Amino acid sequence: MAAVRIVVADDHRLHAEALASALKLRGHRVLAAAAPTGGVAELVITRVPEVCLLGTAAPDRPGVFDPVLKIKQDRPQIAVVVLGPVPSPRGIAAAFAAGASGYVRHDERIEGVERAIIKARAGESAVAPALLQGAFGELLNPVAQPDDEGQRLLGMLTPREVEVLVRVADGEGTRLIAAGMGIAPSTARTHVQRVLMKLGVGSRLEAAALAARTGLLDRADHAGGAR
Repeated sequence: MAAVRIVVADDHRLHAEALASALKLRGHRVLAAAAPTGGVAELVITRVPEVCLLGTAAPDRPGVFDPVLKIKQDRPQIAVVVLGPVPSPRGIAAAFAAGASGYVRHDERIEGVERAIIKARAGESAVAPALLQGAFGELLNPVAQPDDEGQRLLGMLTPREVEVLVRVADGEGTRLIAAGMGIAPSTARTHVQRVLMKLGVGSRLEAAALAARTGLLDRADHAGGAR
């Protein structure tokens, strides 16, 4: 079995170092093992491993997979495997929506973690069928929760900003948004910036991922905000 170049990042440094030691003993090359605060993406992008093993204790927390988005945007060839507890299916779906290649339970044996890493490096999905089935089931049959995060975020946006967000999620650039809405490009750019500010994200990609992750776009459809 060929050695894999790995960066291990976890909420808890001790856990990261223990995983790194176990993987080194199995012949893999660990480029870094750390618990960076908000610097996971930068660490991975700088070290350029084949696989990033990203441990988290709170996979349901909004924004927890933003580093995955950044990694896949800047270094799409790096596979990311999430190691964490079994969250709600939406949490697992959020990991894959952000670009993760795998999700492994944190109580998995090191052999199972290694198998996931090998599969991810090969470009395959690494997730237990039961977890994946639950995630898809949640996405296909979402439970309406009027007080959830998506509804809260939707309430922060004006109808025009909702339309802008829908267009951003469709991949439209500033000029296409402006043409579709009959406004000047500078006005469209201002609307986009306001949407990003209200959602608390730094890029259009993050805004689209947040909207998908929280079900905001589905609620926009029901509210008449979509085209």
